[in-house]
Amino acid sequence: MLIANHSSYIDIMLMLRMQKTPFVFVGKKELVKIPIFGYLYKRAAIMVDRSSSSSRFGVYERAEKVIQKGYSVCIFPEKEYLDETLLLNPFKKGAFKLAAKHKLPILPLVFLDCKRKFPWYTTHGYPGSLRVKALQIIPVEGVLSKSTEALQMELHQQIKTTLEKDPQGKAMEAIEVWKKKTA
Repeated sequence: MLIANHSSYIDIMLMLRMQKTPFVFVGKKELVKIPIFGYLYKRAAIMVDRSSSSSRFGVYERAEKVIQKGYSVCIFPEKEYLDETLLLNPFKKGAFKLAAKHKLPILPLVFLDCKRKFPWYTTHGYPGSLRVKALQIIPVEGVLSKSTEALQMELHQQIKTTLEKDPQGKAMEAIEVWKKKTA
């Protein structure tokens, strides 16, 4: 199971570049409407209609089929992510429930530069190199003994702390830039 903070349009491309083994995204159905990208996305993602509880529940069944084929699953677990003034939003439970159910180790990745260089509001970014930090893999042993909520909170804190302690401080800089723009 791959998880990462979601702070940019380029996060998906960066994840594809970082992970060498095959994986499938779990992502929102609305992205299928984007020309060209939507066509590719439809073939590389388990789509979920966030407004439908049956669609959200169905993700588990569809993910199980993908996992049985030997693929990893990638989820950006933040509840909302378009507010540029927040460093990291709270996480949804789905990724952690899925990891626990299928005994999948979790690899947390931190995208350090995307929020500043390629933000949701593209008028505020600039091109450049992007750094990614892989945190320690959370082994499957113990995932079931911890509540998924504790695991969710632990990984949220690890990613947030990594962003806060980044020596270059690009995510923190992005927040300050956006606050000045909206003031």
